[in-house]
Amino acid sequence: MYSWEMLSFNIHDGFLEAIVRGNRSGLLTQADYNNLCQCETLDDIKMHLSATEYGPYLQNEPSPLHTTTIVEKCTLKLVDEYKHMLCQANEPLSTFLQYITYGHMIDNVVLIVTGTLHERDVNELLEKCHPLGMFDSIASLAVAQNMRELYRLVLVDTPLAPYFSECITSEVKTLQPLCCPFLLKWLSIPWYVMRASCLLCRIWMT
Repeated sequence: MYSWEMLSFNIHDGFLEAIVRGNRSGLLTQADYNNLCQCETLDDIKMHLSATEYGPYLQNEPSPLHTTTIVEKCTLKLVDEYKHMLCQANEPLSTFLQYITYGHMIDNVVLIVTGTLHERDVNELLEKCHPLGMFDSIASLAVAQNMRELYRLVLVDTPLAPYFSECITSEVKTLQPLCCPFLLKWLSIPWYVMRASCLLCRIWMT
């Protein structure tokens, strides 16, 4: 049975549901995939996708195309639709949608820190970052020399800060083993956030 909450569903979520249904209608069909399998060149793929909602994202790309370009543009379409839904969402849906980006943020942090330790170019690393995990101060990761600076310069201003602050002491801001008072709160953290501190700790130790 439907609860009384359904009486106000359209007020809070009706518009967003219409957006989701519209995005669903833009997904490639089985016939589209069958036609893509018959394409012999990347330009053929571009020509077929031009008749879909991916068309505007590929129409200005010159030949010869690269596979990375097609992947990048298709991902950009997904990111644009996601950000549009996030802007239209109300609580608690907006918080849930933001949680989805945290995993990509962590992956980007690990990518930048690992690449910096191996003396990779920052711009090259930024190009490999997932668009959903980008944040304003991500480029500053390259200048951090230790975990203390990483937290103070970057993580403290991101949505990831509350999760890392529980396992970083307030005095020295270095990773420490979790103590019992933090255990219950730590268990409520999504698994990908919980694993992040361990990943970063291992990176700095190598």
